[in-house]
Amino acid sequence: MARQSDASLGDVCVLGLGKTGREVAGYLLDQPQGRVSSVTVYGGASSHEGDVTRELEEKGARVVLGTEDVTGRYDLTVASPGISEFSPFFKAAVACSGEVIGEPEFAWRESPRRWVGITGTNGKTTTTTLATQLLRTAGMRAVAVGNIGTLCTAELRDRPDDEWFVAELSSFQLATTRRLHPRVAVLLNVTPDHVEWHGSIEAYAAAKEKIFQNLTADDLAIVSDEDSWCRAVIRRLRERGLRVLTLNVHEVPSPDVTCAAFVRDGRLCVRLDGDEHVLLPVDSMPIKGEHNVQNALAASALAIELGVPDADVEKGILAFRALEHRIEPCGEVRGVRFVNDSKATNTDSVQKALTAFPKGRIVLLLGGHDKGTDLGPLVHDVVAKCKAAVCFGAAGERIASALEDELQGEGGALLVQRAPHLREAFEAAVADAEPGDVVLLSPACSSFDEFSNMAERGRAFKGYVAELGGTKGGM
Repeated sequence: MARQSDASLGDVCVLGLGKTGREVAGYLLDQPQGRVSSVTVYGGASSHEGDVTRELEEKGARVVLGTEDVTGRYDLTVASPGISEFSPFFKAAVACSGEVIGEPEFAWRESPRRWVGITGTNGKTTTTTLATQLLRTAGMRAVAVGNIGTLCTAELRDRPDDEWFVAELSSFQLATTRRLHPRVAVLLNVTPDHVEWHGSIEAYAAAKEKIFQNLTADDLAIVSDEDSWCRAVIRRLRERGLRVLTLNVHEVPSPDVTCAAFVRDGRLCVRLDGDEHVLLPVDSMPIKGEHNVQNALAASALAIELGVPDADVEKGILAFRALEHRIEPCGEVRGVRFVNDSKATNTDSVQKALTAFPKGRIVLLLGGHDKGTDLGPLVHDVVAKCKAAVCFGAAGERIASALEDELQGEGGALLVQRAPHLREAFEAAVADAEPGDVVLLSPACSSFDEFSNMAERGRAFKGYVAELGGTKGGM
């Protein structure tokens, strides 16, 4: 097993009593005697006593509930990712701590060998999962950790020495990194999201860029060159003398570009330090859409850099299937396909999803909690590519009005409808669809107006499809 750090941590504070806070506190309390002087857990303003707090106290932690007024003196504070670095809670911890870091940073310090990191506004979960599968296909030990759901810290106790941590890293997690140093770091894209948490799009983009902050010339940075934020990152990385592999689905790089991943003659290609790896045809990939081509290119480049043979890359991609809530096929009824893309909580991810289906055959479900984002590029693509759009939830009226404005200005044959909730939107979409069409839930909004999270929304949609399929007479 990989030997973890034995450096003294002193007095440690943990912010938050959710999944991250509980796991970090439990890990600290299990450390050998003398390594951790004390563990204090602040639950936050809405926290209250329960089984978790009692268990932590029984193991020796001091648990402070119902307040964000952090007091005392701590050598280190580990903050949960939902706590913004601009919040009073976080700032109170900064005032009385030697250092405040996030959970992935903490896990890396405990076990820094064999990490890769993947971030981006969209696509990071698919790329993380696929990259992990490619490594495993080649017989390498690998585990997907981080924002994907399995906390890095949860995998530390029994981590084998030769195991790769393939870490999906959110902007929240990256914002509090200091020393985190992956062997390969991937930035898929940067489009406006989580601006309310970071304070500005510039701060959000800067948090994403921190994935590269400790890379050296021996490492590899994989970065899309298809948006302006990423292109600026590429310039800065090259100025530092780093190896940068660019991702581009639409253009073949010139021969003098030594590191790139692209599509040529319909096949995935990875050029690494001048050596070309011509892989499988795009059309043979089980996962569809231009964004998934980029995800596959990024995962392939990462895997090849770490020594995975081309044949195993191809085998792994061919065996890979869509993840739940990410352009997930969930049934066909009377010739109409139903696809759950509930994870598409921003406009850019919807625009990418539309590339996976034939133009003019998409009945799109849009809506949910309104983030207030610019709808211009989205409505342009919806009018150009969709047959109908059913707009629902809190954001439904604003989206429907924007679509109608686009139709007035640009023309088009899109049918725009309104519905109060997802259930009624689904029923309207079914009525609009004909054999050969696709009913696509790709809402461009978070789910909190009607559901507790995007997964609950996606499973509700799949439930409606199952009910429809089981109804006598179908549609």
